[in-house]
Amino acid sequence: MALPAGEIEALVAGEHEDVFGVLGPHLVLLSHGPGVVVRVFLPDAETAQVIPRGSSLEPPVMERLHPAGLFEAVFADRSQVFAYQLRVTGDDGATVTIDDPYRFPSTLSDYDRHLLAEGTHEHAADKLGAHPVVLDGVAGTTFAVWAPNARRVSVVGDFNRWDGRRHPMRRHPANGIWEIFVPGVGEGARYKFEIRSRSGEPLALKADPYAFAFEAETPRTAAVVTSLDRHRWRDATWLRRRAQRNPHDGPMAIYEVHLGSWRRVPEEGDRMLTYPELAERLGAYVRAMGFTHVELLPVMEHPFYGSWGYQVIGYFAPTRRYGTPEEFMAFVDELHRQGIGVILDWVPAHFPRDPHGLGYFDGTHLYEHADPRLGAHTDWGTLIFNYGRNEVANFLLGNALFWLDRYHADGLRVDAVASMLYLDYSRRAGEWIPNAFGGRENLGALAFLRRLNEAAHRDRPGVVVAAEESTSWPMVSRPTYVGGLGFGFKWNMGWMHDVLDFMSHDPVHRKYRHDRLTFGLLYAWTENFVLPLSHDEV
Repeated sequence: MALPAGEIEALVAGEHEDVFGVLGPHLVLLSHGPGVVVRVFLPDAETAQVIPRGSSLEPPVMERLHPAGLFEAVFADRSQVFAYQLRVTGDDGATVTIDDPYRFPSTLSDYDRHLLAEGTHEHAADKLGAHPVVLDGVAGTTFAVWAPNARRVSVVGDFNRWDGRRHPMRRHPANGIWEIFVPGVGEGARYKFEIRSRSGEPLALKADPYAFAFEAETPRTAAVVTSLDRHRWRDATWLRRRAQRNPHDGPMAIYEVHLGSWRRVPEEGDRMLTYPELAERLGAYVRAMGFTHVELLPVMEHPFYGSWGYQVIGYFAPTRRYGTPEEFMAFVDELHRQGIGVILDWVPAHFPRDPHGLGYFDGTHLYEHADPRLGAHTDWGTLIFNYGRNEVANFLLGNALFWLDRYHADGLRVDAVASMLYLDYSRRAGEWIPNAFGGRENLGALAFLRRLNEAAHRDRPGVVVAAEESTSWPMVSRPTYVGGLGFGFKWNMGWMHDVLDFMSHDPVHRKYRHDRLTFGLLYAWTENFVLPLSHDEV
């Protein structure tokens, strides 16, 4: 079969935009009837053969179409494609039998693609990212990523020598998702996405936004193929009792903790405690001190340790500094066994500019706004999510529900809500853009927060969703059906400042400052308040 020279050159250069339209098996019309042509791109291969499944005949050697490793075989008198393997002899003389990733169909159903396209798939993490599976009797891993403006996306890793020409992915034009099933890749494999932008601007290899784990070694920029299905939960009794309780009807004492600095092991180089060690020691300490919950400073993967976790790269991955995802599940499980609830600090307000992260993801401002007056957080030097983009809002919503469902978290403390609500937050005149009605309210963020709280409380009775909100925005902790934001609780930052101001005075003068303690009673019942003394005051 004659393949146009332009397509051949695009394939071997890693520039072809529809690799699945060329590689793998394809029905063709030959001069004497129907047939099947199989094409493969195998750099470093000397010879290749197609071995049809169930055939005992010696297969012919494939024709080499290009010295870089493009091969083709034509099977006459075939009216449908067939399952096969490849027998490959490398330039080192070794012969291996492998499965061709381009013979497998898409793993995304039409319904999944529809929901992902409109931004209403609450469990997108089950479809995007990396998932070890068995397809047609072949073990491997499916990879999928949203990059609608990319010209080409490849998955790269140790398994293909980080060569983006070897595994270009299938593009779904309707929703901008790219996917591929790579046979033979299993748990523990490191990977990233190589994205070619339409502008031709070079991009750093990107970490998987939906990765379940990252490599343990610093700087932790490569994702790791991981299954979350091994842990057997033992907290059914806890979850049942939680569902029967109303968080507003009983006392709740929350112990905020940064896992990496709570305790160390000085005898072993001052190392951090692991998730298993923390489960035992932290649980016992919190229970002895009379707390009902722990609130963990962000445990989502973050390259910069000095951020305390507030500059997240791996939104779906517990940090490997303290152990594996399975060990973090066991950590939550053990605290539940000890009668302690687990609240996670969650950061949907901004994300860091690390080149392997979400910023400028596919050669465009995909997750953030292009205009820095909307997309740049001036206080922290980070980027602000574009909440008005359905796919971005769905990414964040799915992430929140992911921690509640997959890790059995009992609640979320949503960080920096005030910076989400106001377009002019910490900006001078001329540094922000009004909304469509001329106001300073971030309408996209408002819609997202209401949707988040409705979804979180709809199917998860007893969970706590608290807002760190420092302004006078009304009805933060009131239901959405009466015009509120739908949070269960709001941090009372005013009470915190008043108490600290009172305590800063010399004891002999405090009797003149009692207004600092009583003023909060004027608004104490306007919201469901949590009274915090937290890391912000350190």
